[in-house]
Amino acid sequence: MRFAILGSGAVGGYFGAKLAKAGQDVTFVARGAHLDAIRNQGLEIKSAKLGDFVVRAPAESDTATIGPVDVAIVSVKAYDNTTALPMLTPLIGRDTSVLTLQNGVDSADEVAAIVGEAHVLGGTTYVATALEGPGLIVQTGAHRSIIFGEVFGLSDVAVAKSGDRGRITPRVQAIADVLAAADIQTTAVADARVPIWDKFVYLAAFAGFTGASRLAIGHIWKYPHVREMFYACSREIAAIAKAEGVTISANRFETLEEYMTNIPPTTRSSLLIDLEQGKRIEVEALQGAAVRRAAKHGIPVPILATLYALLKPHAGGQVK
Repeated sequence: MRFAILGSGAVGGYFGAKLAKAGQDVTFVARGAHLDAIRNQGLEIKSAKLGDFVVRAPAESDTATIGPVDVAIVSVKAYDNTTALPMLTPLIGRDTSVLTLQNGVDSADEVAAIVGEAHVLGGTTYVATALEGPGLIVQTGAHRSIIFGEVFGLSDVAVAKSGDRGRITPRVQAIADVLAAADIQTTAVADARVPIWDKFVYLAAFAGFTGASRLAIGHIWKYPHVREMFYACSREIAAIAKAEGVTISANRFETLEEYMTNIPPTTRSSLLIDLEQGKRIEVEALQGAAVRRAAKHGIPVPILATLYALLKPHAGGQVK
């Protein structure tokens, strides 16, 4: 398959490198020193648990030089969507699939506004990687999972026509097979909205609490009241999902509690890391998106609203 990676940083760059290493035709979309490094030295992946490797693959700043691909993977930070998503247009052919792996629950709709719903697949990922320098991605741990599937055309009418609510479409299965062959832990699902909202139930709360407190999770998780408010925040998000017509996994809060009980105490959200570095933060894609959707449905979300109010002034980066 021919892939284009729109957003070749810690997440997109890592998965693109895995695909290129497996022999897939991958073009990275990047800019600045990172673009130059990929072109001149290749993209290097360092992973203590899975092994180091370097891939040499084309890298471009202008998607018009790439042309239509089979799959475009979107992994730019959500706050860059205004400028980044229009870059998808030259990549779209008749059968192109656009797989968005961005944080939050707005991405599929925002991508569809550019390329049309028929091209869009939604997904989420669990991977611990960091862009340590131009052309260098470091992976901690061994998780490297992508969960994805269709996000549009899932109405009862569509289900009646297919005859099977649990049906995974051929294009999703074909892409899943390629990802799995590249040593990516892949789960294809019939309705990608479920894993997307499952992650959102956790991430909007986790990023909000660590970001608002400016602390790694271990410093705040030892307080029972904080834990109580964290789970209450997650329940606010679950209520929004229900209003949106999405039923999260039945055991979601059991798995969330297990995860939070065992999470390394030094863990910081990417939002907190960006905040500490004075960078822009994904508050609008996380807490902002939740608050706006709650308002649309008339759902009270006092904890989310408070986190949003505390973090919004930092949306554009360092406050001067």
